[in-house]
Amino acid sequence: MLRSTIDGVIDAARAFAADRQYALPVFAGWSREHWQGNVETLRPTIERGLGWDVTDFGRGDFARYGLCLCTLRNGSLTERDAGRGQTYAEKFMVVEVGQETPFHFHRTKVEDIINRGGGNLYVEIYPAEGQRLGTGSTRTFVDGISREVKAGELVVLLPGQSIQIPIGAFHRFWAVDERVLAGEVSAVNDDVADNVFLEKFPRYASIDEDSPARYILVGEYDSLLA
Repeated sequence: MLRSTIDGVIDAARAFAADRQYALPVFAGWSREHWQGNVETLRPTIERGLGWDVTDFGRGDFARYGLCLCTLRNGSLTERDAGRGQTYAEKFMVVEVGQETPFHFHRTKVEDIINRGGGNLYVEIYPAEGQRLGTGSTRTFVDGISREVKAGELVVLLPGQSIQIPIGAFHRFWAVDERVLAGEVSAVNDDVADNVFLEKFPRYASIDEDSPARYILVGEYDSLLA
């Protein structure tokens, strides 16, 4: 992805959040230079992966396959494994019209996908058979109500609705008629080791530095900590 496109996507996401009266944390507006100049103070924040992520999932077509998200809070893997401390995470996400987050599942993370406003959010869930889409159904919760979702059944989340994604369930989601301000509340998030995609593409985008970067992405944090 072009760096100028990534920065523009974040600008648009921040404007959308403001328009929907969704207040983002202060670090969502920090410049790249601010992060770079305060690495030691921000080390725990950086290590937990808080901040922006704009990805095309390695497909090279952000409008068709992509997502803009900001991790607002996240525990550590140590806390997750100990079962105490900050064992939860939350994300802010913007799903554009016609844009899909492709099929994947998580080995250790249960998550709720939430439609926080805008258009309808479309979700599909399949049981995983190895690393393939399975058959049968998945027992889950939609708005806290227990429900059996058949493999491939289309679940439409209206604004305010949510669906729980169990561990090991393939899922994808997208918007059709209007962009969606979405959220995720989950167990500790580990984007390095806990994502299994149906099609093998990178989790983070490859970046073409066509202009000076104004923001920094969570996928670039390793270079700060090196």
